[in-house]
Amino acid sequence: MNSPIYQTEDTICALATPAGTGAIAVIRVSGTKTYAMLEKLFHPYGNIDFSAIESHKVVLGQLLEKDKPVDEVLVTKFTNPHSYTGEDVVEISCHGSWFIQQEILRVLMDNGCRMASPGEFTLRAFLNGKMDLSQAEAVADLIASNSATSHTIAFRQMRGHFSKRIQQLRAQLLDFAALIELELDFSEEDVEFANRDKLIDLLDTMSTELTQLIESFAMGNVLKNGIPVAIIGKPNVGKSTLLNAIFNEEKALVSDIPGTTRDTIEDVLVIDGVSFRFIDTAGLRDSDDTIENMGIERTYEKIRQASIILYMFDAGTPQEEINETITEFREKIDDNDKRLILIANKIDLLEEIPHNFKNLVELETLFVSAKRKENINMINETLLKSVSVGVEEANQSVVASSRHYQALIETLKSLEMVHQGVHQNVSGDLLSSDLRAALHHLGTITGEITNDELLGNIFGRFCIGK
Repeated sequence: MNSPIYQTEDTICALATPAGTGAIAVIRVSGTKTYAMLEKLFHPYGNIDFSAIESHKVVLGQLLEKDKPVDEVLVTKFTNPHSYTGEDVVEISCHGSWFIQQEILRVLMDNGCRMASPGEFTLRAFLNGKMDLSQAEAVADLIASNSATSHTIAFRQMRGHFSKRIQQLRAQLLDFAALIELELDFSEEDVEFANRDKLIDLLDTMSTELTQLIESFAMGNVLKNGIPVAIIGKPNVGKSTLLNAIFNEEKALVSDIPGTTRDTIEDVLVIDGVSFRFIDTAGLRDSDDTIENMGIERTYEKIRQASIILYMFDAGTPQEEINETITEFREKIDDNDKRLILIANKIDLLEEIPHNFKNLVELETLFVSAKRKENINMINETLLKSVSVGVEEANQSVVASSRHYQALIETLKSLEMVHQGVHQNVSGDLLSSDLRAALHHLGTITGEITNDELLGNIFGRFCIGK
């Protein structure tokens, strides 16, 4: 509790815009001394008294230090509790000179402010009841979002779509827990306040909903962080050329020498609002080269992490060889949930339609020329279709946080224990214990139950100024 992040009685300041030189910069101040400090330092034009400025109004004036102008600034006033943190807040928009930014911060600290810790403004918003913990976490995700889908997921969570449902479930469970606790007070009289049949109905409903949320994590996590797509195949089939064609720039070294790519190359491309993390891998083959074999092993590691596999081969490759490679690949990976898309490359070198054309079409094969950039858009379209259901789910309540995912799993385990206990007619104190465990795990999602270590871990990953 000695960490500055918990010293909420302090008045804090920080740069709210990225560090560096720009047209303008914004410095945020929050705390009980904010207004007294700005009344001393800020002199609005037009002989306006600072205390007379209305909340959420922007005023032009000068920031002075001992009657010496520091900068001409715009000051926006946010009066508690109608502010981001729930405290008195001021945002100072100054010229974007690095020197001016540092001078204003120095003046503020000389007059009683301290620099904010990472995430401290949002922490105060949480502690002051402006948002719950799930919403606070979504603020960091919203700042980090780099695609339409990751933005949608974070924005909906920040607006409370996910946490409101968790709170509703927890409230229903809390009512039954209270009735069972009440039964313990009248244990000698053998009374039953909590209807066991209604409790079973609630447990069934909650278990179904929690299971759906848990299952949504697989897609929610990749939509938030970017869907991993591995490009695999034998050496010299054109994997690096394909990567360069997809990105329309030279991302990977291209050579006729087999085994040129000895390590994985990763980059992110946003297609119609969906972020894809493309991974160009080392060619899959038997090799006596130790370093190349290390690259091949890394290839299989990346394949295991990928959600979509683009298996690339020469369009003229015999069907038997393609089937053999796919079978070997599936045996090594052993994951039927991965989407496998076949890419028949070098169609520009074909003199006639390959005899196995029909079989390849049935295996959902895309025919391209990576070198000539022919049919590359077909790959983008197929990738989008592969995640179309997930994109639709992004507009619903999906779980994209591993912390929430784990809490939901623990909640479901506790509810299963309650369910078994009711059927086995166990004592009320045992049911009460399992209900309290379920309530605890649900409470950690929204922050109704928390601890200093958890808060430090969550808010410590925020940027300073947020």
